[in-house]
Amino acid sequence: MLAAAELMHVQGVAATTIDEVLAASATSKSQFYQHFEDKAELVYEVITQRADEVLSWQRLRLEKVDSFRGLYQWRDAMVQRCALRRGLWGCELGSLAAELSDTDDRARASLSEYFNEWRALLAAALERMRDTGILREDADIRALATGLLAAVEGGYLLSQTGRDPRLMQAALNMAIGHVASFAAATEPVS
Repeated sequence: MLAAAELMHVQGVAATTIDEVLAASATSKSQFYQHFEDKAELVYEVITQRADEVLSWQRLRLEKVDSFRGLYQWRDAMVQRCALRRGLWGCELGSLAAELSDTDDRARASLSEYFNEWRALLAAALERMRDTGILREDADIRALATGLLAAVEGGYLLSQTGRDPRLMQAALNMAIGHVASFAAATEPVS
């Protein structure tokens, strides 16, 4: 499964053949067909695996966020993750969504659920900040979380095309700057 996920992330789903997956995973066709009906079933499993990886990574970082300092530490981790790949290949979920959402409704619906879960993790961090008085009560947490997630996905895309992970940092800085516009008057933002 990992071999399929890596191939699909680097090459794209359409360009990845079952034969390439079999070669990369040292698996026979009979073994493959014991687990998967066809390539589409493999793709759905890859989506689930990638979502589990991404969301576990996000959960580890976002469940601790309850301040602007924590939000900037999350940003730094996102930039570092992007930099480790020199901006290559974009987001594991975003890449799948870009390729599959217009042609495979099951994949689109699944990816939508995972993005909603990611947005909920961001919203929970912002809610903690609002509950402790760091953000004002009138902060629209859902909209701010959507903006942060959009900055992540846009940052990945710009970093991928520009081969420059600093573009991820710039996108997240802008989004966090917008969140900071809802800071309580006494809260230091940086």
